[in-house]
Amino acid sequence: MENKILRKLFLGFIHIHILHHAKEEPIYGSWMLEELREHGYKMSPGTLYPLLHQMEEEGLIKKQEKLVEGKIRKYYSITERGNDVLQEARAKAYELFKEIK
Repeated sequence: MENKILRKLFLGFIHIHILHHAKEEPIYGSWMLEELREHGYKMSPGTLYPLLHQMEEEGLIKKQEKLVEGKIRKYYSITERGNDVLQEARAKAYELFKEIK
């Protein structure tokens, strides 16, 4: 049961992480998986890619396809709506951090 609770909690952190990096520069799935692993998140492509699609449908990120080494790679960038959500999430996370540290 604790794993389910932590998974739900970490999913919110992962959303923020994706928005943060998509604001810095366009990201793609395999790079994001590696970035999340470096921060201790264990996520499979079967979990990340639907999450990216969902975030795109919600208007938080937008997709651009580019040909890379003979294959189509999907790059994701933050949208204006995604940036607004990121700013609010940062403020809330900062407030929470100050309270629980």
